[in-house]
Amino acid sequence: MLDLAKAAAMSAGNFYRYFSSKEAIVLGLAERDRERGAAMLGELQKSGDRRAAFLGVLTQYVSALTREAAVLRLDIWSEATRNPAIAAMTESSEAEARAWFLDMFEALATSPDCDPPALHILVSRLLKGVIVDRALTPEFDPAPAVAQLLQLLEAGLGGRLPTASDASGTPPR
Repeated sequence: MLDLAKAAAMSAGNFYRYFSSKEAIVLGLAERDRERGAAMLGELQKSGDRRAAFLGVLTQYVSALTREAAVLRLDIWSEATRNPAIAAMTESSEAEARAWFLDMFEALATSPDCDPPALHILVSRLLKGVIVDRALTPEFDPAPAVAQLLQLLEAGLGGRLPTASDASGTPPR
């Protein structure tokens, strides 16, 4: 709350003139982020190329992620471990994101071997790692993360996800 108050140039107590609780503030921030993502996707979809729009949104998300936004996301995840209302909001947000990713993966698959749920797990882990790295690493460079993400998506959509056996030397599928 103190960080938010400082960023907004107001006292922490002043927030409660606009929000009924800390949970309402967090929910408002989450909704604002969801709306930004939807607007970004809508703008990119105007081209009519769903694949380009999808890859563009992910690239922009990783590239534009500020350290402050990443720290806030870590704070929300931390608060979700203690606060049932924030945990419910986080779970709902994760479920919505999962459904969106699965829909995209199914629509954009270039191979019948594409495994949307497995691809989602890997993409989700990579994106969460990006958020943690961005929050904790002042000199964070998004370019390698974007490149990895795009390579992972191409492999996954083409049905060539790495498997646990790949680590043992078995050639990828």
